[in-house]
Amino acid sequence: MSVYEINRICYLVAHDDEFRGRLRTDPRRQLDEFALTEPERAALLAGDVRALYDRGAHPVLLVRLGTHRVLGLTPELYAERIRTARPGNGEQK
Repeated sequence: MSVYEINRICYLVAHDDEFRGRLRTDPRRQLDEFALTEPERAALLAGDVRALYDRGAHPVLLVRLGTHRVLGLTPELYAERIRTARPGNGEQK
């Protein structure tokens, strides 16, 4: 698994306007630049923050996906989806 890559994507969403724009325009192509597994890529494209959290992605970084409205997420949808995560599942693997 490439938790580092997921966290890096979340970081870039918040700090790199050009990256964020490319992710909004062509998310599949943009994610090809990262060493992701197919389940990770699918979870990102689906905005499945629970699956990403369960794989060990950091919640403080994940929230940036909703805050910046990428990958189909909004702040409200992010909150709804992350609430389904169980405490203790988001440990680094």
